[in-house]
Amino acid sequence: MIFLVWIAVSVVALAILVCLIISFVVSLKLTHNNARKPINESPEDYGLDFELISFQSRDDTSLEGWFIPAQQPKNRTIIFAHGYRGNRLEKKLPALKLARDLTENGFHVLMFDFRSCGESSGNVASIGLYEQEDLLSAIAWVKANHPSSIGLIGFSMGASTALLAAARAPEVVGVVADSPFDELSTYLTKKFYVWTKLPTFPFTPLTLAFIRIHVGNAKEVNPKKYLRKIHPRPVLFIHGDRDYSIPYENSIRLHEAYKEHSELWTVSNADHVQSYRLNREEYTRRVVQFFDRKE
Repeated sequence: MIFLVWIAVSVVALAILVCLIISFVVSLKLTHNNARKPINESPEDYGLDFELISFQSRDDTSLEGWFIPAQQPKNRTIIFAHGYRGNRLEKKLPALKLARDLTENGFHVLMFDFRSCGESSGNVASIGLYEQEDLLSAIAWVKANHPSSIGLIGFSMGASTALLAAARAPEVVGVVADSPFDELSTYLTKKFYVWTKLPTFPFTPLTLAFIRIHVGNAKEVNPKKYLRKIHPRPVLFIHGDRDYSIPYENSIRLHEAYKEHSELWTVSNADHVQSYRLNREEYTRRVVQFFDRKE
């Protein structure tokens, strides 16, 4: 009998250990970008002039990108913020095609890689926590090198990061948030299996605990909480109603929390960050009109 109890305890202990090891390994893979997506396109491929730029984030992380001047400038710059573990190309759009559409409408465009992505330095992806500092540094670069009215457009994690950065940067005149999450900790608790491909229990709470050790508290990445600090500057939310990665209800909740100063465009049959690809002309028109109204 004692032997059977010992066997049972050993099996349980081994199972717990295996779950801990798996959760730890998954947390490292999610926060350390060891397989970066290459920068294998250039603005030249789209007939665009550009300037190679490099600047430091607030913690001295080196960030790389492009400044793409408008063809007939309106003295306005739109800064792109890409998604989690992607890069400035944001190929789901694709971002360079959108950049061309915007420069043709008079907007300068700045595209850069967040830390640990593309050609930027760093090895930790924090899902918006530290990326805010990167985006704030991009805003500072524009102010110092190409003074102009500044707008932000972000995609997925970049959309949520743009909202958080705008709350801290009063010089931002408006934000287009394409497919954002509203609260990172809540979103991860509900949808973490989309990223890990593991059962919610016990792996979600264990992996999130390890992520907090690696990068900090996900509860600080809460765009809905900080929307009031954007007030009264406007926000345009864009979200596909077939978004499996970040359900469009996230944008609905954000819009409801900031209804007086925001618009919501829900795009039929669009998956995650697919609205521009499916509706290029309308997407461009809405974004251009949004930023044109903010001067």
